[in-house]
Amino acid sequence: MRRDHWQQEISRLDPETQYEQIARITGMLEFPWDSQQALSFALFRTYAVPSIGRLLYDTGEFTQATQKRHDDTALILETLVAEGLESPDGRAGVRRMNQMHGSYDISNDDMRYVLSTFVVTPVRWIERYGWREGLAAEKTAAVRYYQRLGRLMGIQDVPADYDGFAELMDAYEQQTYVFDPKARAVADATLDLFVGFYPRPVRPLMRRFSIALLDDHLREAFDYPRPSRLVSRLAHGSLVARGRIVRFLPPRRKPALLRDNHRIRSYPGGFMIERLGTFPATMPQDSGTPTG
Repeated sequence: MRRDHWQQEISRLDPETQYEQIARITGMLEFPWDSQQALSFALFRTYAVPSIGRLLYDTGEFTQATQKRHDDTALILETLVAEGLESPDGRAGVRRMNQMHGSYDISNDDMRYVLSTFVVTPVRWIERYGWREGLAAEKTAAVRYYQRLGRLMGIQDVPADYDGFAELMDAYEQQTYVFDPKARAVADATLDLFVGFYPRPVRPLMRRFSIALLDDHLREAFDYPRPSRLVSRLAHGSLVARGRIVRFLPPRRKPALLRDNHRIRSYPGGFMIERLGTFPATMPQDSGTPTG
């Protein structure tokens, strides 16, 4: 296979109608590691919105069962991409998200913002660290994919294009980001989980590197220390260097799945999509039907 095999495959697909196939190629064959990291940082940045960070803290799930919440979120999102939004497992995954979100008073603005981070953060990550430039078709496919997911989740006033998503995300962060101790606690628990994936001797360094990768306004919202210029250059430079090395690797032949990753530890015997996530006692029984 030529290195541009999957790029050629994408060129034969229509991002307006075949956006799921393109999203699958981009996220699982061309940029699996980058996509996983970018989505993790996308979720991390949502904690800095006080209404989101406080809610996650108050549930106790993201500070007391951090590994399971990480695994559940990753597996649900992966199932939607791998199986397709309209597949039985895809619909079950959307239903699970709607059931969980329907158990709490979450504003449409917050839901729309979270959706925007899933569109914008991976695009910006690949622009900065990817082994090749992102394709216009990949950006369009990401927009169409999350527009469809937004409709299935009942989110209103979803942006019409990528620029709309980017403007929404940047403006919402400017308007809402402020330090909150509960949001910081959720961020700390998540950061502890991430650095815990590495050998103990390098965890302090990985924590510093992770904080150095945060946008300044995000880091300041969590009141994390400003990294030194050296640490910042090393953190960003190591990711740029990784992209340059990956450029010379052969194309991936099989999709890279998070469920096969050693970092997913909660379900060694396998999982059922219908049993992922939380089941609050007050959860409405009829809140989980995908719309649209």
